[in-house]
Amino acid sequence: MKKIFYLIVFLISINIVIAQEEEDVGWVSRFGAAGGISPTFVFPNLDMLNKEIKNFGLSEMDNNLFTFGGGGYVYLMFIENVRIGGIGFGGSKNVKGNVNFLGNNLNREVDYDFGFGGFTVEYTLPFIKGIAVSLGGIFGGGAQVISIYESKGNYSWDNSWPNNSFYNSSVSNEIKNNFFSVTPTLNIDFPLTRFVAVRIGGGYLMNFSNEWKINNDLKIINVPKDLTSNNFFIQTGIYFGFFAF
Repeated sequence: MKKIFYLIVFLISINIVIAQEEEDVGWVSRFGAAGGISPTFVFPNLDMLNKEIKNFGLSEMDNNLFTFGGGGYVYLMFIENVRIGGIGFGGSKNVKGNVNFLGNNLNREVDYDFGFGGFTVEYTLPFIKGIAVSLGGIFGGGAQVISIYESKGNYSWDNSWPNNSFYNSSVSNEIKNNFFSVTPTLNIDFPLTRFVAVRIGGGYLMNFSNEWKINNDLKIINVPKDLTSNNFFIQTGIYFGFFAF
């Protein structure tokens, strides 16, 4: 319910801003198109994952994730100051090490992968000159994947199959959450020239799915809800195109 409440408040705020701007006259409509790269810092809540990683005998992960991707947009000439486009970014974290458990030397590893992308709609405030300050949202989806590995011994083709695995003991699990999101955003584009701009912005990624699957799409229960909590992200980037701010 909190996610729906935040979304309603965000949409109402956008409508108020647009309504207020439509009452003013003399603003010049923005136009242009651009695309570029977008290094983005995501801040997932990995506390419960780190609890298990620590029990697994490995070092904890930081609650921040560097991702890389890109995006682009074009202004709609028939709706003033509105631009549409797309964006996508992804990244991963990894911890691994050797753990002595009951006299056995085990190779253990945990990977966390995150990816997100979608369709963007933004409204650029027309009364701010020289730069583009845009309120909007991303409508899309993504996935986060937790991969868990444990092995000992040496591998060969013969002992890679379950019925011949007494020479080697291994565990490999992949837990995945596919999600849909409506993500409010605020972006500021600073033009360096008419053809190059630098971006700084952020968003609040709302995950609308608490369902997780393990391995070959089997349902898994009791996954901590914190792993699908809402995440802030900070977006940077350099965009190339034509800018009329």
